[in-house]
Amino acid sequence: MKKMTVAALLLTSLFAVTGCSSNQAIKTSDGRTIVTDGKPQVDSDTGLVSYKDAQTGKTEQINRDQITNMSELNN
Repeated sequence: MKKMTVAALLLTSLFAVTGCSSNQAIKTSDGRTIVTDGKPQVDSDTGLVSYKDAQTGKTEQINRDQITNMSELNN
């Protein structure tokens, strides 16, 4: 019984993490749209936004001043 409870808790946690990591669209001031894999991280000290590019899989950075809009995509 205890193993089933632990398994159920792990599955619930997995779905919660999956739900929180939906793709985002970053619109830039030069008209590009970047689709990210997961939510971008903002470094308030440097002003840089780090994200994993959904197309290339590479982690990249962009200056926050170059972003006009960030929104969550419906996967």
